[in-house]
Amino acid sequence: MLLRRLFLCTALAIMPGIAGCLAVAVGAGAAAGVGTYAYVTGKLTSTVDAPLDRTFDATTKALETMGFNPVSTDRDAFQGRFVSKMADDTEVKVDLAKKTETSTEVSIRVGTFGDEKQSVAILDEIKKNLNL
Repeated sequence: MLLRRLFLCTALAIMPGIAGCLAVAVGAGAAAGVGTYAYVTGKLTSTVDAPLDRTFDATTKALETMGFNPVSTDRDAFQGRFVSKMADDTEVKVDLAKKTETSTEVSIRVGTFGDEKQSVAILDEIKKNLNL
């Protein structure tokens, strides 16, 4: 009887952790599709079907078109980073990471805690500049 209770308590204790892992796995599968994005803990992440150089240029144009004030821009062969400010002084960070020769991961955070609506608008503008 004691062993049975111990097993039951252990099983109940680990169930939330397992359920969380399953939710992440399901979300990761959904995020892998074309035209999708994941918004987790204030950061929007999506993979676009364009090389890093083209995505970098499209992001530069998108941030200019949206009227953001550039703070800094960094780039190398594998990644790029933009830090800009909105008119209300909210910080916008866009990180690019080369996934393959023909795809780039785009991560966007607006403000300290994130703003999904603004992040999606920035991603849409980047995709528009990539003709996606």
